[in-house]
Amino acid sequence: MFAAERRQLILEMVRANGAVSLRELARVVQTSEVTVRRDVRALEAEGLLDRRHGGAVLPGGFTRESGFPQKSHLAAAEKSAIADVAAGLVEEGEAVVVGAGTTTQELARRLARVPGLTVVTNSLLVAQALAHANRVEVVMTGGTLRGSNYALVGSGAEQSLQGLRVTRAFLSGSGLTAERGLSTSNMLSASVDRALVQAAAEVVVLADHTKLGTDTMFQTVPTDVMTRLVTDEPPPHDDRAGTELQALADQGVQITVAGGAVPAGGDAMAGRRPRRDSPLPVQRRNGPAGQLRSAGALPDPGERERARVADLRRR
Repeated sequence: MFAAERRQLILEMVRANGAVSLRELARVVQTSEVTVRRDVRALEAEGLLDRRHGGAVLPGGFTRESGFPQKSHLAAAEKSAIADVAAGLVEEGEAVVVGAGTTTQELARRLARVPGLTVVTNSLLVAQALAHANRVEVVMTGGTLRGSNYALVGSGAEQSLQGLRVTRAFLSGSGLTAERGLSTSNMLSASVDRALVQAAAEVVVLADHTKLGTDTMFQTVPTDVMTRLVTDEPPPHDDRAGTELQALADQGVQITVAGGAVPAGGDAMAGRRPRRDSPLPVQRRNGPAGQLRSAGALPDPGERERARVADLRRR
């Protein structure tokens, strides 16, 4: 395939889906990610698309939000792996809140197997995934339906969350940076997500590598509020994603990588990867050290319980 043909196909895929990962583009055009990256740079120079870490999106990423059909096809395998790991954090009999998004929908499908669980959500897709789970109680917020992501938003949703307290919240978004934390492109969605955060003792962010380093209009979860990030392993060439993860860890966020390890960050570690189960300790200003963890290095249930009790006592 000639370069012009490749770039036309890449542009058509991005226009059809809103956002596409480099891995998917390389698979479809049957070439390497290095070649695809050059094509994406060329298309960006022409103003036809915007580059993101690990992918490409339509121009205007700060204000434009892709609809559910487009999001569901972006990094689908990575979202599934993230959901597998996140589900392992939930124990029998817990009460959690789950926000809207395609990654949280994948998580909900796995939570259907956790007995005695109570899930509070503003997402119709999350509720649908749990509708036939006999041993899971689903509590939905009120609010106005936002059709683009099948979520309930507005004052009704926020008021229904007042006075609620659960062990942890699982949230996704449009972008994640160490400087601003999790963000989204829609003001109403951001406001409800902030209310979900206020209801939880711990906040777990689910974000695949294509969102790392992406910043959108409305902040939902500041970095200092995030307890844990569950993400996938960035491509080997994506040094910026590794640097972003290290910056998050430096601020005390526990990072769990589904399916592998990530670069330890910093110029001295560029291009190198630690062993999968090697923690990367960093000092937190007011609390325990943050660290990068692989999926195989999750704490045992006893450790999680002791940490949760200690956190509630501090509050």
